[in-house]
Amino acid sequence: MSLSSLLAEKLSGVQKMHPAYFASVMATGILALASELLALTHVALLLTWLNVGLYVALWFLTAWRIARYPRDFSADLFHHGRCVGFFTAVAATNVLGNQVLVVLKMPTIPFALWGFGIVLWAVLTYGIFTILTVKSAKPGLETGINGGWLVAVVAAQSVSVLGTALTAWAGEYAEPMRLFTLAMWFGGGMLYVCIIALIFYRYMFFSLEPSDLAPPYWVNMGAMAISTLAGASLVVEAKQSVLLEPLLPFLQGLTILFWSTASWWIPMLLTLGAWRHLLRRVPITYDPLYWGLVFPLGMYATCTIRLARDVIMVDYLQPLSWTFYIVGILTWSAAFWGMTRRLARGLSETALVESA
Repeated sequence: MSLSSLLAEKLSGVQKMHPAYFASVMATGILALASELLALTHVALLLTWLNVGLYVALWFLTAWRIARYPRDFSADLFHHGRCVGFFTAVAATNVLGNQVLVVLKMPTIPFALWGFGIVLWAVLTYGIFTILTVKSAKPGLETGINGGWLVAVVAAQSVSVLGTALTAWAGEYAEPMRLFTLAMWFGGGMLYVCIIALIFYRYMFFSLEPSDLAPPYWVNMGAMAISTLAGASLVVEAKQSVLLEPLLPFLQGLTILFWSTASWWIPMLLTLGAWRHLLRRVPITYDPLYWGLVFPLGMYATCTIRLARDVIMVDYLQPLSWTFYIVGILTWSAAFWGMTRRLARGLSETALVESA
């Protein structure tokens, strides 16, 4: 058997690979950043280098899928449930850029990743939403929307977070960059309002089966957590920005609103999770969509640290940050172990596959 044939056989599972697999990079990256903020430097370094490998591997698998299975890739772009998973590539790119900047102290590569992330965001945002708008056959709201749609918000806010962090190295372009990241922050907030209204309506007025409450519903909270992080970053920049300084009270207030909204979701999501797994007996088995649970946990820990340190200047939120960090690390470990076990069986056994 030739090398190309052997590779094709081993990678046959990539045909149905879920577009949201880049959430594993998002989850690993945000826990690395939380580790750095909590002075766990060695953990941050380990997760960062691991994430570089994950990011490169996923782009290789994505390129292979596009080349070998273009019809399956195209079908995902037109699928209401799966297409939003592509936004994880945007957030993964920007989260990795933040890791390289904060953990490895290397500003050049993050600029390149930020530029790539902006291009990805623009192409996917306007491409996917245009496709979903003009396609003739559309599902009903009860089957067409899920928490994964809010990854579009996460993608926009990730562009804002990395861009704001890079202004320290932008020189004369710092102020235009601040305007751009401010606009992305506001735009992401607007998009959250639009999508969460539909999700809440779906909660309240349509029947929910346990299978409907997949892990990406935790992005209800995660999208607000990353919005909090983006707001805290802008608050820090306001002290040295002609544009942002007059907006400082508004930035602080809106950032606290975002964090409060993220906090509100946590008891609700825990209650629904208990109903799904304890009352309705849905077993917990590895699913690539569980990375959509790990990321919000790590992001909440990170944004709470930044909120307490940079926005409201208090120290009594530290136990809350540590709690979510520890839970996030444990959940990440379980998800990583599950993914490793699947991959050990070989990609040809559809280790990367998951339904919408």
